[in-house]
Amino acid sequence: MQSRTPSSPRTGRPRSAAADEAILEATRAALVELGWSKLTLGDVATRAGVAKTTLYRRWAGKNELVVDAVAVLFDELELPDRGSLAADIEGVVLQFAALLDRPETKTALMAVVAESTRDEPLRERIRTSIVDRQKRLVLEGRARAERRGELPAAPDPGTAAATADLIFDVAAGAVVHRTLVSAEPVDGEWVRRFTALLLGGLAAAAD
Repeated sequence: MQSRTPSSPRTGRPRSAAADEAILEATRAALVELGWSKLTLGDVATRAGVAKTTLYRRWAGKNELVVDAVAVLFDELELPDRGSLAADIEGVVLQFAALLDRPETKTALMAVVAESTRDEPLRERIRTSIVDRQKRLVLEGRARAERRGELPAAPDPGTAAATADLIFDVAAGAVVHRTLVSAEPVDGEWVRRFTALLLGGLAAAAD
C-alpha cells in the first residue's frame, strides 16, 4: 500500500450524489424494516449497492448517517406564497403532517429522537441538521408577511431570531405531538383552528 504524505493533494473520484441518495434511501428502508437497534452500516451498504468503505468515507457512524437520512426528508418542505400569512401557515402545516405520516419519516424520526435522549452529540446533530435548517420556513414566512403588511417589522435581528425559535417550537411541537403521539389526523379543520390560535390567541381559536 502506498501512503499519502501530508503535503500531497487529496485525490480520488468526486463524491457521487447518486451514491449518497442510494445510501440515504437504503438507511430509511432499513430503519422501517429493522429498527434502530438492528440497523448496521453493512446492511445499509448492501441495500444501497455500495462498499461499506464508501459509507465510512462519508459518515463517521450510524448516528450521523441516520440523522442525515431523516434531514433530507425535511428539506423537502417548502413555503409557496398562498396569498396570506394564514394560508401560508396552513399549507406548510399540512405538508409537515403529510411528511410525518410517511412510514420512513415516522420510524426514522422516532428512532433518532429516542436515541438522542442518551446521546448529547446526536441531539446536537439533530438540532443543527434538522431543526435549525427548518427554521428557514418561519423566517421566510415572517419576511413575506412583513412585505404584505400583515406583520410589523421585527425591531432587531435578535428579536426576530428568538421569535422564530418560539414559533417553530410551537408549530412543530403541536404537529409532531398530534401525529406521532396522539395519532390523530391533521386535517383541514384542525389546521384552520391551529392557525387561528397561532395568529390570534385563544379567543380567535374559539371562533
